[in-house]
Amino acid sequence: MRAPRPKVAIAAIAVAALAVAGCAESNRDDDKSGGSKKDTLVFGVAGDPKVLDPSFASDGESLRVARQVFETLVRPEEGGTKVTPGLAESWTPDAAGTTWTFKLRSGVKFHDGTDFNAEAVCVNFNRWYNAKGLMQSPDVTAYWQDVMGGFAKNEDAELPPSLFKSCAAKDATTVDLSFTRVSSKIPAALMLPSFSIHSPKALQEFDASNVAGTAEDIKYPAYATAHPTGTGPFKFKAWDVANKTLTLERNEDYSGAKAKLKTLIFKTISDENARKQALRSGDIQGYDLVGPADVEPLKSEGFNMLTRPAFNVLYLAMNQKGNPKLADIRVRQAIAYALNRQQLVTSKLPPGAKVADNFMPDTVEGWNGDVTKYTYDPAKAKALLAEAGASNLTLKFHYPTEVTRPYMPNPKDIFELLSADLKAVGITVEAIPLKWSPDYLNATTSGSKHDLHFLGWTGDYGDAYNFIGTFFDRPKDEWGFNNTALFNQFKDADTTADIAARTEKYKALNKSVMEFLPGVPISHSPPAIVFGKDVTGVKASPLTDERFATAEFK
Repeated sequence: MRAPRPKVAIAAIAVAALAVAGCAESNRDDDKSGGSKKDTLVFGVAGDPKVLDPSFASDGESLRVARQVFETLVRPEEGGTKVTPGLAESWTPDAAGTTWTFKLRSGVKFHDGTDFNAEAVCVNFNRWYNAKGLMQSPDVTAYWQDVMGGFAKNEDAELPPSLFKSCAAKDATTVDLSFTRVSSKIPAALMLPSFSIHSPKALQEFDASNVAGTAEDIKYPAYATAHPTGTGPFKFKAWDVANKTLTLERNEDYSGAKAKLKTLIFKTISDENARKQALRSGDIQGYDLVGPADVEPLKSEGFNMLTRPAFNVLYLAMNQKGNPKLADIRVRQAIAYALNRQQLVTSKLPPGAKVADNFMPDTVEGWNGDVTKYTYDPAKAKALLAEAGASNLTLKFHYPTEVTRPYMPNPKDIFELLSADLKAVGITVEAIPLKWSPDYLNATTSGSKHDLHFLGWTGDYGDAYNFIGTFFDRPKDEWGFNNTALFNQFKDADTTADIAARTEKYKALNKSVMEFLPGVPISHSPPAIVFGKDVTGVKASPLTDERFATAEFK
């Protein structure tokens, strides 16, 4: 799920207020035996969602909500990354590998009572493909552009041609999606919440594509702030922005197994210790991004601690356009040798974390153990800086505040360790702390004013391209380089249909990336998620695709 993308605050969201106390309704519901059971779960999250239409979302909290309200044609297996049926029961490519036929589930209805069918699928894909104006901004449709490239009519000459070509409803339960070429992204990328299927009626009624304002001040339509309408096990009820709560209710007409909870509330508690205390006091019944030092104590107290597999990467990015010295490979190598990554992993990350050799975890096919490695060597770093005429180098080092991420439990601590390593080899560090959203993300993923910063990535699906291709397959302001040979190498891998051959090309790409060294992969971490002592039924997901519909109080 996306972190390294600009997120712009939603302006003037008008939503119905609903306080937690009112939502909880005493957290009880009569059962058939005449007794009672808990039916409301309040889950603590580290940040507010940015938008409720996942077509426009790239932040983890928005996508967490979307996963409960919406469904996609295909979805990840529970607790894993394998592609499994979602709104589609099956899918088959044609002989050329460019048209995929999806057989859809029947009897499914949207939350507004209208039918889900092949025509609804086409309405959604055509909406994305025909996006105009501000909807073509990478700040608005980040995932569409990552997966599909451009649009039917690109308004920016730098946008690539669209991978998506057309959608055709053959009958009510059969739909053909056609693409301009074979791509490793299909069908796996269609698991992304950004490709959730929305009610065509609601899209039209609430003017869902009317994104206004500017790239610096995006104004989303009512659909994206108060009327998200999908087919999922929960329905949207209210977003109380002032009280930092978002409330969902059980979809009683859900076509699958109905949610065990009647009400699900996401409550924003940005401070990690405050989330922990809220759990202990019973104000919340679970929270995400447990601090590494809190895992064992909470587990010993009897809380239900779940650990996700390490399906992420924390990296240090070097902007070659921001500082001409960073365009010198010797300077980038010096920075890599200067970092004591093992010390950072040992002292600041949770048990099971490890130093990264690639910009992707070793659980993804295409990982390559035979890449150039940059072990901690301050003497070598100093020698390379001297050779490059950069012994008196000064670098602006951005780091985020007011945030916790799965790959980054305490940004300030990480900054202090990394900057101390750089200072030890003679680099002067100018610290630039910025609020995570939108300041930090805007500053580091656009423009050319940053030199160094750290960010990370949690994989969206189990393919190497989703990691390294997202970072390095085209020019991006975050990195500030234009390596045509590398870009062509990515294009070749992505269009290789044979999986075994494509995997070998990914291995070669990992080798090329670590030789070019646009940044330094730091670590892979297994983030923890915790629930109350009496909460069961949720399975940890490496993709943060936890399914709250199966949660219940024992």
